[in-house]
Amino acid sequence: MRVVYVVPGVMDKNEVKRRGKLLKKWAFSETQVEIVCVTEGPSSVESMYEEYLSIPVTAKEIFRLEKEGYDAAILGCAGDPGLDAMREITTKMMVVGPGEASVLTAAMLGHKFSLITIAESMIASSKELIYKAGVLDKLASVRAVNIAVLDLTKNREATLEKLIKESRKAIEEDGADCLVLGCMTMGFLDVAEEISEAIKIPVVNPSKNALKIAEALVANSLCHSKKAFALPPKLASGKLNTLDELYIKS
Repeated sequence: MRVVYVVPGVMDKNEVKRRGKLLKKWAFSETQVEIVCVTEGPSSVESMYEEYLSIPVTAKEIFRLEKEGYDAAILGCAGDPGLDAMREITTKMMVVGPGEASVLTAAMLGHKFSLITIAESMIASSKELIYKAGVLDKLASVRAVNIAVLDLTKNREATLEKLIKESRKAIEEDGADCLVLGCMTMGFLDVAEEISEAIKIPVVNPSKNALKIAEALVANSLCHSKKAFALPPKLASGKLNTLDELYIKS
């Protein structure tokens, strides 16, 4: 089984390597997991505008990777930017959105879940993602730690403390019985088990969970429905062979 994790923005090479090692650690022994990073785009995704900026170059990379024979691709942002489009342009390679996969997993683990995001400005878009995933009725709350993405890893203990603080509020004030980390950088801090131990409820790590969902779907010979995510007509016609040909410059 070949799985590829696609970072939809520019990232420090050492951080890419660190995340790649974690993915290999989490993967089943028979899974070949790789990580790739696009060469242009936002340095982090902290707004809907940055999500949209990341989509075109990431789509080209995912289109290319399917031709290399990968069984599944993980869209490396918990906001799932362009997930429906990525599924449209692929025909045999499963594309997993960590945000969607994590809230669906949380919906199985309890009655009400809370999602912890990076900033209050991302609460509305997080709720929209949960609505699109079909589990809004199981949402207890979306809370924010108000730490910038690129600052999350600067002080792991301080970030962990803030995550635990907001998680406890989600339980005590919002009625949550399970939790989702709503950011891939939070996921790659590898703190979910520590938070769970502190607050005594399940905590979904979107980075690890997306990989395990990808492995499970491929192992079950499942891929996203092409009835739901139809190949764009211009590609389906066979007249065009690349995504660049869909884009016309005056």
